[in-house]
Amino acid sequence: MIARVTAGDGSKKPLVLAHRGARREEPENTIPAFTRALRQGADGIELDVHRTSDNSLVVHHDADTPELGVLANLTVKEIKLSRPDIPTLEEVFAACKNCLINVEIKNMPTDADYDESNKTADLVVDLISGLDRQDDAIISSFNMSSINQVLKLAPNMATGFLVSPVFDFVSALTLCQDNGHGAIHPFMSMLAFDEGVEFINASHQFGINVNVWTVNEVSDIEHLISIGVDSIITDVPDTAIKIRDSLSS
Repeated sequence: MIARVTAGDGSKKPLVLAHRGARREEPENTIPAFTRALRQGADGIELDVHRTSDNSLVVHHDADTPELGVLANLTVKEIKLSRPDIPTLEEVFAACKNCLINVEIKNMPTDADYDESNKTADLVVDLISGLDRQDDAIISSFNMSSINQVLKLAPNMATGFLVSPVFDFVSALTLCQDNGHGAIHPFMSMLAFDEGVEFINASHQFGINVNVWTVNEVSDIEHLISIGVDSIITDVPDTAIKIRDSLSS
């Protein structure tokens, strides 16, 4: 499932992944946002997960909400009583079939639910393996330890290292290679300069995909497609799909 789309001329074009769903038209990280993006033609979705006190996984960007506090301190039932719009990861997989699901594990030391033991990674692997949806998923994180744990438990599961501009691309790529991760997820500004093509080529030489976030401007989408990224993670999947398809027609 982790591949590019084949264009009519046999060339490859990047996947379009909806960042937290079609979040400009529906509440982000909700079933309506995800299903709308897929109806628009997105190849997949990107979402964020946090664990709960009863060892379930809920889809939400932040570790807490103003009305509930830290989600890791609550059961799914307690969360649903106040926020029925917050889906579990299992509910998302049930609603989203035949697509790629990029599951971002939120587990940085600054997060309110930070867990050095990587319990969230354990739960993600258990759920996806139990659903037999390994081929439909890629697990990403800014925390290298979290995705290392994923590979330890499931060596064949696709993983990606999220990288912000404070990180050196070459160092990040080396970390990906050394730890066996098949994708690097850089912020788009890291590929904005002439070196972007070199970075992508180097990644591909190592067999590492480049899935870039969060790309919303037409000029940026066009540029990144032209230099050969493997996936565009975007808030505007409908726009990105039109641009991609027009460039490959």
